[in-house]
Amino acid sequence: MASLSTAAFTPISSSSSSSSLKPSLPVSSSFIPNSISSFTSSNSSLSSYLKLSSASPLSLSSVPKKSFSCRSQAGSVDAEKVQEMHIYEINERDRGSPAILRLSQKPVNSLGDLVPFSNKLYTGCMQKRVGITAGICILIEHKPEKKGDRYEAIYSFYFGDYGHIAVQGPYLTYENTYLAVTGGSGIFEGVTGQVKLHQLVFPFKIFYTFYLRGIKDLPQELLGKPVEPSSAVEPHPDAKALQPHAAIAGYTN
Repeated sequence: MASLSTAAFTPISSSSSSSSLKPSLPVSSSFIPNSISSFTSSNSSLSSYLKLSSASPLSLSSVPKKSFSCRSQAGSVDAEKVQEMHIYEINERDRGSPAILRLSQKPVNSLGDLVPFSNKLYTGCMQKRVGITAGICILIEHKPEKKGDRYEAIYSFYFGDYGHIAVQGPYLTYENTYLAVTGGSGIFEGVTGQVKLHQLVFPFKIFYTFYLRGIKDLPQELLGKPVEPSSAVEPHPDAKALQPHAAIAGYTN
């Protein structure tokens, strides 16, 4: 625009209502046509692209397919196989367990009372110390006619370097019960199943039989032949004394 001079403007006739300048821009063959040509060419390319896109929509079937597989530890585990493991829980009166928290503030056991606990664990053959239990029981109902109580129990069994098993379910002081195995760590990662709680001497001796699924074969040192459950059963003296040959690696204390 800076190159345009006043010569490009012509005066308007005096018969007009007002005097003004009427622009008379020269039309160059090299000005507008090239722009239009460029736009037309670009627009034509866009139209061709849109037609091509609409005529050939992307189809997932045209994408090359690659197969893959995912292997995990669980792949080598027989999910239906049930493994039995026997464990004794012994309260040796040296851990301050159990602790009774009477949140109900009533003279007899009542709903809401809490009982945290932790006791020692031994293999079913009573030859090795394996670890401890750790958890809490929530009192649900006092049963005077049975001279006992019903609790909801949430606790774990610790097996040193092997890991732990978590369980939850009913704990009755007057009869046997089954609790659900809710998970685990270490060699017990991914475990499912249940555990039978056999009350021997409340709250000092309990015999457990685990029925475990979803894990690899258990180590032999956890699978010794169990001692027949009775109120008189006791761990081997070496296991109680934590002799190296009578305790599992990294036993939980």
